[in-house]
Amino acid sequence: MPLSYDIPEVLDRREGPYGEVVLRRHGELLQIIANGCFLMDTSDGRSERLLVDAALTALDERPAPEVLIGGLGVGFSLAHAAADPRWGRITVVERERAVIGWHLDGPLAALSGPALADPRTKIEEADLLDYVNETSATFDALCLDIDNGPDWTVTEGNDSLYSPAGLAGCARVLRPGGVLAVWSAQPSPEFEGTLGNAGFQQVRTEEIPVARGVPDVVHLAVRPAVRPG
Repeated sequence: MPLSYDIPEVLDRREGPYGEVVLRRHGELLQIIANGCFLMDTSDGRSERLLVDAALTALDERPAPEVLIGGLGVGFSLAHAAADPRWGRITVVERERAVIGWHLDGPLAALSGPALADPRTKIEEADLLDYVNETSATFDALCLDIDNGPDWTVTEGNDSLYSPAGLAGCARVLRPGGVLAVWSAQPSPEFEGTLGNAGFQQVRTEEIPVARGVPDVVHLAVRPAVRPG
């Protein structure tokens, strides 16, 4: 008998300002594809949960800390933050209108619905780099889950977020002692150096254990209580 393979089913395909984004179903998984490159799916979520938990732990039990999440994705980070009553305001910045729609009234609503209904949650449709450079709001934590991390970006222009100028914008929206947590598909010693050179302190990396291959990681850094210089 010939082998049968699941063929991904395209649920929606949109052309946005940053290229094509596709939502597809592959077996039980929902997948987001950007410009033909796989970005993420609903298979796990451990690294996204670590992104949120590591930031909260590093805040040393600051009461009702407010968090800015960069990237809505499949909603793991938002759902995990909203499930924790210790967080205060939860703001998510997502630049793809299609992704926001898939959560509001599409297939991803089953994962993020309770979080979106939470009164602490607010969704901002914007490019994160523009947002951090223009907003007057400040936060205790900034959790970045943009693209595949600092060393391999799918969408042109996303690499600027991990540059010294991009990190300066991140520091701008963080309160003194605030935490920056950055998800990456692989460890990046070079990015650790960039964080230190940008004035962040207590730079460290936490890995997600995997059976084989390169682990996902979360890079953590703290904005000094007093700005240098």
